[in-house]
Amino acid sequence: MAIDSTPARPAARPRKARGEGQWALGHREPLNPNERIKKDDNPLNVRARIENIYAHAGFASIDPQDLRGRFRWWGLYTQRKAGIDGGRTAVLEPHELEDEYFMLRVRIDGGALNLDQLRTIGGIATEFARGSADVTDRQNIQLHWIRVEDMPEIWRRLEAVGLQTTEACGDCPRVVLGSPVAGVSADEVLDATPAIDEILRRYVGDPRYSNLPRKFKTSIGWLADSPYESNDFSLVGVVHPQHGPGFDLWVGGGLSTNPRLAERLGVWVPMDDIPDVWEGVVGIFRDYGYRRLRNRARLKFLLADWGVAKFREVLEKEYLGRALIDGPPPELPAKPLDHIGVHKQQDGRNYVGAAPVVGRSSGQQLTELADLVEAAGSDRVRLTAYQKLLVLDVADENVEGLIRGMRQIGLEARPSAWRRGTMACTGIEYCKLAIVETKARGEELVARLEERLADFDADISIHINGCPNACARTQVADIGLKGQLVMNAHGEQVEGFQVHLGGGLGMAQGQTAGFGRKVRGLKTTAEELPAYVEKLARHYLDGRSSKDETFATWVVRADEGLLT
Repeated sequence: MAIDSTPARPAARPRKARGEGQWALGHREPLNPNERIKKDDNPLNVRARIENIYAHAGFASIDPQDLRGRFRWWGLYTQRKAGIDGGRTAVLEPHELEDEYFMLRVRIDGGALNLDQLRTIGGIATEFARGSADVTDRQNIQLHWIRVEDMPEIWRRLEAVGLQTTEACGDCPRVVLGSPVAGVSADEVLDATPAIDEILRRYVGDPRYSNLPRKFKTSIGWLADSPYESNDFSLVGVVHPQHGPGFDLWVGGGLSTNPRLAERLGVWVPMDDIPDVWEGVVGIFRDYGYRRLRNRARLKFLLADWGVAKFREVLEKEYLGRALIDGPPPELPAKPLDHIGVHKQQDGRNYVGAAPVVGRSSGQQLTELADLVEAAGSDRVRLTAYQKLLVLDVADENVEGLIRGMRQIGLEARPSAWRRGTMACTGIEYCKLAIVETKARGEELVARLEERLADFDADISIHINGCPNACARTQVADIGLKGQLVMNAHGEQVEGFQVHLGGGLGMAQGQTAGFGRKVRGLKTTAEELPAYVEKLARHYLDGRSSKDETFATWVVRADEGLLT
């Protein structure tokens, strides 16, 4: 019997799991280009170069890593060069797409502005931004046509009235959303504004938190009047049966190309603990977030892998050093809150909510609004997370005069359902990522529907996005429109939209949060969009079981033939 003398092959070593770029686990290499830029120099340092070098030497002097990376930490993106169609968005190099002008995002945490601040933004928009000013769905105001040479003066004017652009963009804590009626709503138990202010004071601009895996979005307010389920960190007011008023914590929400709704951590957070708990969640994201691949670098991916129980355990043991109190879910309002129209404040005065068309404003409009607000005896304006504006503290005798004045400058406090419910992102006019036009399409759509369906008697949301990134929260609208190139009846490639139907967030009792229904192949050209939405709205009016049946409920049971 022959004996095999071949030496035994050593057992294979178990393959080491590939790191995801999690700092806490020692995974700091390899670096993707964005991580390399942040490692080479803290992005907050770029402001000194803007003020001392680039503002004097001009656009051509800007280092590319600063231009396309670190500038974002101060609210600056290069805007799209005019005349480049959407078919070239994904094939051109950044320097071929970008103009020598910037979009500037003014950070307005909680959406709160006084008249000095409103007038300052209006003046900057008029003098330095060719009049442009858009109210965003993150309670910011966004300017365009900004030159790097003008940034030192713009910062001087903003900071003189208590505004900033610090970390308005970039891989850092972005603007903190708050209730636009914080401190005045008759339904509010706790005003979270002091907690928002403390977060800004402690952490915004702090180098410890200026290098996160990607952006970090926050919403804090007693009322469920901001899209809390689509943020990385959200707090909604709740009354604990033993401990009283506090806040219910949600983490890990985000939309874009891999949408995910935030989940309740099941804890009750008292007002005084909000900044520490916020810091703990940001710390988890900084240390355990996935940095290897840019498309998996949001907190939602970490939460999906860990689950709620592990996330809470790490937060309590490693970052807070104590257990959190279990808490109940929030009680939602009977109907979603958008605050448009006239509403009583807790002090007996009124707040008046008005709608521009798809968030488009101007320096002139903001300046004229400031004059109207002053004439009405108020000093406070708020922005909403739905591209709308509120005027606070209006006495009864001044309400109708304010409404008439706002109507004359293009702000409507008694808008149609179409103007009230339609939002649009920046689109191809200025955005380098966009594939289609959005703002003009939105204005055209609203005008057409107001003409053809003026008496439409239901609430409906239409969110128009120029690309798949969902800046306008496409997936959670009644009608979500994702920009793409489509074929028309003549076989030509033209601007159009993929259609999502019946999406929504849990903003009121009986609502179930979920993403829109995507009927296979359901697309429309931009030219045919008004006719399509009109037809869809008529089918809904004819087919709803009662006036109380929402569009989203109808969509779930509607035959596909009625949706196409």
